[in-house]
Amino acid sequence: MFKKFLTGLILLAFATVVSAQTPVAPALYMKAGDIALALEKAAAERPAMAVSTITTSEEYRINLIRRTEAAGAIVHQRGTELHFITEGAGTIVTGGIVVRPADGGQATIEDGLAVRVSKGDAVLIPEGTPHWYSAVEGAISYLEVRFNVAVAE
Repeated sequence: MFKKFLTGLILLAFATVVSAQTPVAPALYMKAGDIALALEKAAAERPAMAVSTITTSEEYRINLIRRTEAAGAIVHQRGTELHFITEGAGTIVTGGIVVRPADGGQATIEDGLAVRVSKGDAVLIPEGTPHWYSAVEGAISYLEVRFNVAVAE
């Protein structure tokens, strides 16, 4: 008798949970060809660092980025980043402090950790962490996911 009561109670709780759900929007899907086409167009406009925006929301930004040369060091005070290397290789420096030259040249990083990254590697960059692709071996592409970042940043 107790087993029947317990089974009935579990089924009732499950039915209540299922019936209390509200529909939500589906996931975001983007075809590889669409992403590649956007990146190709961006590379024609800005070959050193092409950005193909996949999506932007109040909670995150997702881009596919292709670099053909090193760029200056940066720090995002807001927004943790994940870089997943999709092709190529290069050296990323993280941590330390950003040094901006007096002559206005590109910023670099002192006392950071330099790591060579290549296809399949991932780098998690917490907000406020200096980062800098100090060297690019031909070209490097990576999926960049920035969490908790303001859209207008």
